[in-house]
Amino acid sequence: MNKGWSDDELASKVASDLPAGAVVNLGIGLPVRVANHIPEGKTIFFHSENGIIGLGPAPLSGSEDPDIVNAAKQHATLIPGASIIHHADSFSLIRGGRLDYTILGALQVAPNGNIANWKVPGQIGGGGVGGAMDLAVGAKNVLVMMRHEDKYGASKLVKQCTFSLTAVKAVTVVYTELGVFECAGDKFIVRASAPGISQAELQERTAADLEFA
Repeated sequence: MNKGWSDDELASKVASDLPAGAVVNLGIGLPVRVANHIPEGKTIFFHSENGIIGLGPAPLSGSEDPDIVNAAKQHATLIPGASIIHHADSFSLIRGGRLDYTILGALQVAPNGNIANWKVPGQIGGGGVGGAMDLAVGAKNVLVMMRHEDKYGASKLVKQCTFSLTAVKAVTVVYTELGVFECAGDKFIVRASAPGISQAELQERTAADLEFA
């Protein structure tokens, strides 16, 4: 079974699709990798909900600053002109509609844009929505960057979310290692497929209807 894009190849694809000058929140997990792949000469103002505007790529080994971390508590850097703000101000920015994009991980996404990304049914302990609900309704555009299947091999692109929802009709585009999918109401429109992934394989590994652009 083909593996598709690597995590860094996927992050590079997301980074190339972001418009220059955008203010973009990076969620925990795969999305934080996007900051490492901004093309030279392109400026993106990455926002981290712990209070950074102007997040840069991961630091080189040995040059980490213990006071600069992203929302995933990983060492990070700052771009020139970056700002450190209070946590409350960071969420005022989110809730005030100041983010052009947020890039979130997910457990399930449906073609109508519904997203579930915080709680697995039956899970005892764990699962906290954090700032995901604020981000999903506060950003102008919600992108999802996730693995195509869960650890059991089940598709995370589904006809209808069965997990507790984070937001309804919020997601516009989903990026996985197998392809790029636009939420189109009753189906996903495939914008791109990873090299070596046929249309037949992509549909077989997706629990929702696909239309190939």
